[in-house]
Amino acid sequence: MPSHYTMPIIEAQNLTKQVVSPEGPLTILDDIDLTIGAGEACAIVGASGSGKSTLIGLLAGLDTPSAGRVMLDGVDLGMLDEDGRARWRAGRVGFVFQSFQLLPSLTALENVMLPLELAGDAAPAEHAHEVLERVGLADRVGHYPSQLSGGEQQRVAIARAFAARPKILFADEPTGNLDQATGARVADLLFALNRESATTLVLVTHDEPLARRCGRHVQLAAGRVRGAKPKRAARRRPKRA
Repeated sequence: MPSHYTMPIIEAQNLTKQVVSPEGPLTILDDIDLTIGAGEACAIVGASGSGKSTLIGLLAGLDTPSAGRVMLDGVDLGMLDEDGRARWRAGRVGFVFQSFQLLPSLTALENVMLPLELAGDAAPAEHAHEVLERVGLADRVGHYPSQLSGGEQQRVAIARAFAARPKILFADEPTGNLDQATGARVADLLFALNRESATTLVLVTHDEPLARRCGRHVQLAAGRVRGAKPKRAARRRPKRA
């Protein structure tokens, strides 16, 4: 087996998502085939409305497709109900969003402890302290989100995402609400943790310099992977006389 080969950890086959609109059915994603190897850093790029966020929602099992299937770490998500998908993600999948999505009534430490407690960690406070120190927030553990800057909130969100040492991290525009300098520091942290933990990183971004730091790009346009060849209809054999 070649040394560069990595086993797939995410596989999407014929993935399609349609929603109902006043004008009729609207196709957001159309027949997507995608494989992402374990440990890869993959950027999903495309114009606004191309289906990027919808795609990672389906890949993570946060939403269900209209057609096709997703294999996540060897499990067909279509065979699980919503609770089953949530249980499967616990400890395996982390998320970082543009809007941080921290719980305002919890301190930085408590926000990071939450996924550890859900995963059954024996020492959630200790491990949350360690990861907050890793992201440079050892002196902010008792602060609430409203007491933190945008960059600090995003670092708490990254600490929370990495706390349970997930196999896969989905990041949806993680630097979108940050100024350029803060965004660069947050990106450095994401890729450093990705390298150190060998976590598969799936990054949605419109930021080209950020996307170029990933080893692979998937470009969406109008709900399809750009450059993908259209599937040919099966040829009919001529009837014999």
